[in-house]
Amino acid sequence: MGVVQNGRVTLNGVVVKEPSTPVDPRKDKVTVDGRSIEAKNLDYIMLNKPAGFVTTKEDAHAERTVMDLLPQNLQHLVPVGRLDKDTEGLLLLTNDGDLTFRLTHPQFYVDKTYLVRIGGSLLSEKKRRLEKGIVIEGHKTSPAQILDIRVKGDQTEFLMVIHEGRKRQIRLMLKSVGCFASYLKRIAQGGLELGNLSLGQWRALTATEIGILKKPAPKREAAPLNAEHNVKQEVRKFKKKSQNPSSQRSESRKPGQRRDSKFSARDNAQQIREAQRPKRRFKQ
Repeated sequence: MGVVQNGRVTLNGVVVKEPSTPVDPRKDKVTVDGRSIEAKNLDYIMLNKPAGFVTTKEDAHAERTVMDLLPQNLQHLVPVGRLDKDTEGLLLLTNDGDLTFRLTHPQFYVDKTYLVRIGGSLLSEKKRRLEKGIVIEGHKTSPAQILDIRVKGDQTEFLMVIHEGRKRQIRLMLKSVGCFASYLKRIAQGGLELGNLSLGQWRALTATEIGILKKPAPKREAAPLNAEHNVKQEVRKFKKKSQNPSSQRSESRKPGQRRDSKFSARDNAQQIREAQRPKRRFKQ
């Protein structure tokens, strides 16, 4: 920002000092200290990640990473979020940092849809718990959507939609309700679907698809990040209210009325005695 405000930047030959000045990289010429600045080309691709590849740019301990599936001219791209080593499916890669932030931060509610296969059946109680959110590693997940449940022999397949991206989140959520994911594949993210892209193959995104990813997602109410903390807060509120009976009558107390619960109890007892006392009859 200081570079701009100090008059070191020109736009089409004119010095600009306002950092928010709009620039069209397709036709505007920008210089800094007399040197021309070229706009960075942004690339966006979709990869159908196979199991066994680690989602990272580089890892000395990993035998294979997703970058091994890309040609040399795409090695500058960065994975958008993560897919576990044993998980298959849709993985986006780009050098657009702003879009990466939008697609990975939970505050933007970008849905990710997974095909899940578990052993046995998904009981209604387990389904309900997943849809309400599960506490894993001390923090509660946002509610998940469970769709299209299909029983196949001794296994069950269904679609699971989440918008967070914690490490091994779906597997840990399932484990918390006593289920084991034998197969996991991401089939959609942010309005884009994997479609018929072959396993291990990649393709460039179209302009329309990039526009879909950049379109703001509708906001929803977020689940508490720390369920344990919120429960403790509610318990403290309950105990405080229980230990202070007068607070329960605060809404009906008239202005100037005594707050001391001892006086309130005494007044109530007096009113009861007055009501029970036989009334005298006066002769006309």
